Amino acid sequence: MTDHHLLTLLIFAITYAVIALGEIPFFRIDRTGAALAGAVAMVISGALSENAAEHAIDVHTLALLLGMMLVVANLRLSGAFALFARAMLARARSGHGMLAMTIAAAGILAAFFINDVVCIAMTPLVIDAAAAAEVDAVPLLLGLATASNIGSAATITGNPQNMIVAGFAHLGYLPFLLHLAPAAIVGLVVNYAVIAIIYRERLTSARLANGVAMRPPRVLRPLMIKSSLVALAVLAMFMLGYPTHLVALAAGAFLLFSRRIKPARIYALVDWTMLAMFTGLFVVVAGLESTGFAPAMLKLVGAQRLTNPIALTAVVAVLSNLVSNVPAVLLFRPLYPMLGGSRTVALLIASASSYAGNLTVVGSIANLIVIEQAHRRGVQISFRDYLRVGVPITIATLAINTAVLWLWP
Repeated sequence: MTDHHLLTLLIFAITYAVIALGEIPFFRIDRTGAALAGAVAMVISGALSENAAEHAIDVHTLALLLGMMLVVANLRLSGAFALFARAMLARARSGHGMLAMTIAAAGILAAFFINDVVCIAMTPLVIDAAAAAEVDAVPLLLGLATASNIGSAATITGNPQNMIVAGFAHLGYLPFLLHLAPAAIVGLVVNYAVIAIIYRERLTSARLANGVAMRPPRVLRPLMIKSSLVALAVLAMFMLGYPTHLVALAAGAFLLFSRRIKPARIYALVDWTMLAMFTGLFVVVAGLESTGFAPAMLKLVGAQRLTNPIALTAVVAVLSNLVSNVPAVLLFRPLYPMLGGSRTVALLIASASSYAGNLTVVGSIANLIVIEQAHRRGVQISFRDYLRVGVPITIATLAINTAVLWLWP
């Protein structure tokens, strides 16, 4: 290996170290900044030419993510998410019922719309519902976070890592859904069972004979109807096999034509930092690929070992908790053809990275969103609280998912 290759590996290692740690001591740079700095360093160092760096960026994945963010932003502003969650929670007649409805609402919404956004929209509602019903909010919020990760594994649009895997493995929306939705549904049931058992005393004490009395959310009815119809049309076109990136981007652009909502309000809800981080990481991983390091390591470990579903699931789960699930999935992009390039391998990478997000508080951005919003509202969820439910849920859902894909390749 040349000095040039060693420099490239050093740039890659530093970039991923910052992503894993979240910061550099004495500096304020974050994960997005590290990804962008790493991408620039790859070009300046000569690891990649400017042309190669441009080709490394997966424009289709970024377009799909941006389009879905625009659609989801309209749904959030219209109050559609809040109305759906409130309707579900209002049907509960007990603490266990509230947990079941929270998990069902989070799982359904996260399956089709990015899980982070679902947590942002639902956390205040769950806390208000818990206060109104005099129920401990902690198990409900844990159910929200874990269910959003589980539900998001079911479709391409459930989370960013699914979009990345679908992009490099060329997976269609409907095959993805048909293979991963069954395990996700069973996973949501397991999720409820684990939390209901651990928090049985706190949940059993609640009695809600007349349901949960909640304030009606603020709804912009014309926008809600328009954005809901567009979202349903988008999902239908996904399932019919139309290019997902073009459909999502066209839908997002269409929703910008409005007489009531200023585009700036929509743009404010788009996670531009995530798009920037993805752009940088595509280039950083391409730089690593140029060294030939990944094939060499795979040869050393043995490709046959990683094609085993259990081994592949374990490796993806560990990496997802070390550097977060999106950077972990991107590491498998150059390795995917070497692992056989099969649909089963791609589905395992996507789903294992999603379920692994439930292991610890830092395993998923959705977890951090719920815990931080709860903290601002005076509800404390400790690392230990999360670990009590996260570990058994993660182990169970990974096992179920691996078994399903092993039996139905």
